[in-house]
Formats: sequence, C-alpha cells, structure tokens
Amino acid sequence: MTATRTLQGRILTADGWMRGTIEFDQRVRALHPAPDARDTGGDEPLILPGFVDLHVHGGDGVDIMQGGDAACTVARAHARHGTTALLGTTMTAHEDDIVHALEGLAPAIAERGEGMARILGVHLEGPYISIERLGAQPPLVIEATLEQVRRLHALAPIRVLTLAPEIGAHRALIPQLNQLGIRVQLGHSAGSYEDGVAALEAGAAGFTHLFNGMTGVDHYHPGIATAALAHAEYAELIPDLKHVHPGAIRTALRAIPRLYCVTDATAATGMPDGEYALGSQRVFKCLGCVRLAAGSLAGSALTMDQALRNLVSLGLDVADASNRLSRYPADYLGLADRGRVQAGAWADLVVLDPQLQVRQVFVEGDAIPLG
Repeated sequence: MTATRTLQGRILTADGWMRGTIEFDQRVRALHPAPDARDTGGDEPLILPGFVDLHVHGGDGVDIMQGGDAACTVARAHARHGTTALLGTTMTAHEDDIVHALEGLAPAIAERGEGMARILGVHLEGPYISIERLGAQPPLVIEATLEQVRRLHALAPIRVLTLAPEIGAHRALIPQLNQLGIRVQLGHSAGSYEDGVAALEAGAAGFTHLFNGMTGVDHYHPGIATAALAHAEYAELIPDLKHVHPGAIRTALRAIPRLYCVTDATAATGMPDGEYALGSQRVFKCLGCVRLAAGSLAGSALTMDQALRNLVSLGLDVADASNRLSRYPADYLGLADRGRVQAGAWADLVVLDPQLQVRQVFVEGDAIPLG
C-alpha cells in the first residue's frame, strides 16, 4: 500500500491554480489551500497533473515493436520526464510482427512495474494507412477488416487506431470500431476534405500528428488537415517545433478546442546521436531530429516536459500548455480520473521548478527515480 505523502507549492487543480498542499497516496485525497495567500515571488514548485502521451514508439534505445520487455523500458524512460500514462504505439508491419509487439505490451498494460508510467493500452498506427502518405512507415499497408482488428484487440487493448478514411470500406468500419471502445483517428491519409468530414460524421474522433502524413490546407483542394481545422474537437500534434511550424501550431490552437500534444517518440529519445530502430526501419538521430536515411523526419526525440517548455515558448501560459499535455488527452480517452489534480483522481503528478524543469514525478502515488 502506498504511504500517504504531501507536497506543497502552486498546484494546478482541476479548477485552476491554488497555493497550498496536496495530500495523496495512490489517489489524491485532499487539497488544502495555504492560509497565507500572498504571492511568494514565483519561487515555489509547480505541481501539475502528470503528462498523458497517446503516441509513443520508443525510448532509451528500444522500440515497442521489439516486443518482450521493450514496453517496460519505454515506460520507465518517459516517466522520468513527467509522463505518467501513455499508449504504446505500433508501426505498419506484417501481422505476425504486430502480434509480437502486442504480446509484449499485454503484460505491461496489465501490471505497471516499478518506475514505469502506466501503459493504458495500444495506439495501432498502422497498417491501415495510405501508400501515398507513409511518412516513416514501411510500405506494408493493407485494408482494415473487423476480423483482424478483433484479433489484435484480443491480444492487448487498442485504445486508438489510425486509418486513412478514403481506403476501401474504412469509413463504414468506423462505427464498428467505436463499438469495440476504439477511438478512430484519421492519419497517413491522401484523402480529401470531404473524406475527412465524412469520416468524422461516421464517428472518427481525432487526427494523428496533425499536418504530418496527410493532405493539407490548399484553398482549392483542401485535405484532411483542413477537415481537422474546420470540424475537429480533438487532434494530436507533435510540438517539437520541427514537425510543425509555430505559425501552423498557432493556427491549430485557435481552430481546434482540445488540441492535445504527443511526442511520437522513438527509440532515439533520451539517447545520443546515432542509429536506431523504428519498427523495421533504421532511423538516425542528429541535431535533435530523428530522420530516415533519405532525410525525412521519422518520429521524434521529444519528451513531454520539453513539449511543455516548447508550448510556453510559443506564448501559452503554463495552465493551457498543461491541459494540452494532460487533461485533454485523458478526456479524449474518457478518463475522468487522470490528467487532472482533484480529490479522487489518480495521484499522477509532476513537480517542476520555476524554469519548468522536472524535479519529482509520481505515478499513482509512487515516486519515480529520476537518475
């Protein structure tokens, strides 16, 4: 049983900032406002809800597609940067390779090991995507069938699934996937604006790494990104300031009420420059970017604490940036007890200094070693 702990500082509660004390074990038990409400000059620690990352391929040199205990290594790597919950994300691959990855994820989803972020389930990013918009995915795309998705879902819970809505019967499949409890996202798509709108009307819920791997915002021939800007409540975006220009990020922030951020982190995250795996692909980390040999971006080396600092550098206040890293992704998955600091919620907490550097992380009340 987790011992009762307390933390003092400026707490970002579900109702806004509060100077005071938080009391917690596995869950938040009480919030106590400070008796003296005077401003202390901003030198107190900031206590935020832990980050919720719905698109994570790897970290600390390993990739989710490796199977085995790779997921545990990835979850420990990201926990050190304030991520308290995540989705293990697959790549486009042959079914046997996806099965191998899901068999490795299943025990890590069922039981959170020491020092790990909570793995909430799977983001199945492929293989139901367009050959025309592969990005860093290999050319092993297929059309989705309910039977195959059911087989994979039985191995490990799929919480989010990316598909290209213009392919085959994908749009007709969306309501059936929703019935399985799967959030359908549009991405890696060569579809039109009309394809995107029709998929949203069919029950698609979001967009995978907005602007990347999809048709764009041409005013004569608008694409999937335009459908997101015009109609979406939720979409994920990679805020490493390399995948999306700051001006486009600001556009998305104005257009999409609950735009949330992901890392799309690869095995190169937390590692020195060099060569790493991204599924069956070889990728190269250099100067903060991860690229294929041909030079195109291939996931990222981003962590969620750096994502917070990047958003603040664009002019967002800390509370707004925090919502886009914690509350909105939790809400997207329908999780009312994560992504916020309130009595009864899981004690998923990240403590930052005034420069927004991580000083402590707690996952379900357990302190995460940062060294």
